[in-house]
Amino acid sequence: MKPRSVKIQAIFLFLVVLVFCFSIYKPFAGNSIPPVKSNLEYIDPTIGNVGQLLEPTRPTVHLPNQLIRFTPQRKDYLDDQISSFPLTIVSHRLGQVFSIKPSIKKISIEAWQSKMTYDHDLEINRPWYYSTYLIDDGIKVEFTAGKKTGYYHFQFPQANDKSILFDVYNDGEAAWHFISPKEITGVETYHGDIKVYMYGTFSISGTTGVVENNKLRSGSDITGKAIKTYISFPSSTKEVELKYAISYISAAQAKKNFNAEIRNKDFETVSSNGEKIWSRTMSQIQVEGGTEAQKRSFYTALYRCYERAVNITEDSLYYSGFNNKINKDARPFYVDDWSWDTYLALHPLRMILNPSVEEDMLQSYVRQYEESGWMPTFPVLFGDHACMNGFHSSVIFLDAYRKGLKNFNVEKAYEGLKKNATDATLLPWCNGNKTSLDDFYHSKGYFPALPVDEKETVEQVHPFEKRQAVAVTLGASYDDWALSQFANDLGKKEDNETFAKRGMNYKNLWSDQKQFFLPKDDKGNWINIDPKFDGGLGGRDYYDENNGWTYLWQVQQDVPGLINLMHGKKLFEERLDQLFREGLDRSKYDFWHKFPDATGLVGQFSMGNEPSFAIPYLYNFTSPWKAQKHLRFLLDVWFKDNIFGIPGDEDGGGMSAFVVFSSMGFYPLTPGIPAYTIGSPLFKKVTISLTNGKKFTVVAHNASVVNKYIQSAKFDGAALNTPWFTHKQLVNGGTLELEMGPKPNKQWGVEQ
Repeated sequence: MKPRSVKIQAIFLFLVVLVFCFSIYKPFAGNSIPPVKSNLEYIDPTIGNVGQLLEPTRPTVHLPNQLIRFTPQRKDYLDDQISSFPLTIVSHRLGQVFSIKPSIKKISIEAWQSKMTYDHDLEINRPWYYSTYLIDDGIKVEFTAGKKTGYYHFQFPQANDKSILFDVYNDGEAAWHFISPKEITGVETYHGDIKVYMYGTFSISGTTGVVENNKLRSGSDITGKAIKTYISFPSSTKEVELKYAISYISAAQAKKNFNAEIRNKDFETVSSNGEKIWSRTMSQIQVEGGTEAQKRSFYTALYRCYERAVNITEDSLYYSGFNNKINKDARPFYVDDWSWDTYLALHPLRMILNPSVEEDMLQSYVRQYEESGWMPTFPVLFGDHACMNGFHSSVIFLDAYRKGLKNFNVEKAYEGLKKNATDATLLPWCNGNKTSLDDFYHSKGYFPALPVDEKETVEQVHPFEKRQAVAVTLGASYDDWALSQFANDLGKKEDNETFAKRGMNYKNLWSDQKQFFLPKDDKGNWINIDPKFDGGLGGRDYYDENNGWTYLWQVQQDVPGLINLMHGKKLFEERLDQLFREGLDRSKYDFWHKFPDATGLVGQFSMGNEPSFAIPYLYNFTSPWKAQKHLRFLLDVWFKDNIFGIPGDEDGGGMSAFVVFSSMGFYPLTPGIPAYTIGSPLFKKVTISLTNGKKFTVVAHNASVVNKYIQSAKFDGAALNTPWFTHKQLVNGGTLELEMGPKPNKQWGVEQ
């Protein structure tokens, strides 16, 4: 019996070891299912934090499209010092209010100017949460955001002095007042005359003081300009929390916002709520396949698309810089939208993902027109920011209307758009009534340029931005086309005819000899320039931020007309090919010294600037496989998942929306025409959960880094032989199905 007993023991021991091995290796077993990553894990707010030549992205903490926006104040990711932390960023790249910083140094006047050194590897950046370790002082700083509230958590090391220093960012009148040793209120004047209010509480009591006439004194109140205050805590203090609310209405409203949103909540609750909101937002688009890097770039881009515009309504009240009043409206009021950057892709993306929010934003535009007398183009807190060129709000309204978004005052919107088109100046970076140059445009059909080296005679022309005569003519042609289409849809026949004719004005600056859009003077004479390099800094005498190679394609509203100007599809395609291959004819230093916005260059194509977004998709009018080739290349080269991963000014979602669309495999080539053109999806499957309860799906069989070319396509099971589908097909919950391969099918999608 002994041998049998040994055998049983051996078998038993083997089974025990086997079970143990399975328990160890189960997560890695070939047939096991790995845990699914949350989309939030792919978001890296540091992507693009080093700009190529211009502005970097910022690791912004906020809730989607809400008032509170936070980022540490520093030059960019290469800067290892933080100058301060804001209570909120009022407007994208246009300033912030209420500066704070923690300190363990003895209070001195110099303390407010000192910078705080941090370690990148000890910093955490999430859409809803930020933390950093101030390495010189050993202070940990955490922040999380609500809608109109923010929450700081400071952890102090052992030290005799522990304080929080308060300052202001703007030059106007300000005030700080400690209501008690645990409560603070503040007022800061933004942009000359806008009062911004804050109310906050500390988790423990402190001793307060102020800076007056550049001297320290004890006290709890101070008013004036460039004022500073502080609160110091006992040396035994280990941590301090500051939670606060912001209001553009009043001090009382700031406290109401505080009580409604944050008073009885702890840091973890607010942070957790933010994480849930972002998780829900990011889960609207699900992707399968693709590389980890592609998912990081994609979901980070999607996160960027929720930075603007922002809802500033407080209890059905809002301050408007368009009439400088407190106004009442039950609907949300949005500001901080730069239409030159956002009309191309960000607005169209929102029309898919959250059409009701887009309608609220459009109704905000209407209210801004009613309050100011002009339809805005760059609505911000202080009114319409005179920036860039064109009235592209007309394109946005037409696009929304044709996609079924009509929950705004349509007739009033049209009234405002028409007034802009007939009475407002087209001059770049200028608001107000038309000038003699606008009268010339309306009568002659093009914006007149000055001959080379001739001095400006029209005083309203911006001394730096210049006339931008070609860019203005092309942009106005698109805007007028949109207005004519809107008029037609609303049954306004006479307006339709008037603006349809103006929509063709782009043809008046086409040089058939040189095959470029070139400037003319007010006598109708061509101005002889090199469209690649002339026109001053940024080409602004004739173009805008880019040269004639970029503006060669700015006829999105009439691509067939542009093809005709180039004498047919064959020459049109050859010109596109040349764009991506054309050299600089000079050093990069010389070129970028003059055209710093033309970043992300491939030949003369500039991926880093908004006017270029649609250009690769123009191949879909001739050889769609070339669109697929170029788009994959551009996404791979210029949108890496690292600190250099944005090729130009991101502009609060303007550029990121291009990444979102192009990664999914389709793009709104002409906002105003409710259709999408097909590119090359990065992912094997993309599912968009629509707000009507349906799902739009893109299935790209065998899609990979190598398999980027469409072999064949179906839409809802039927063969699709064109690189287009409609918005109606999308919102009805359609399925676009593509077979992908490593080599192009040069026949697919070609118009027969």
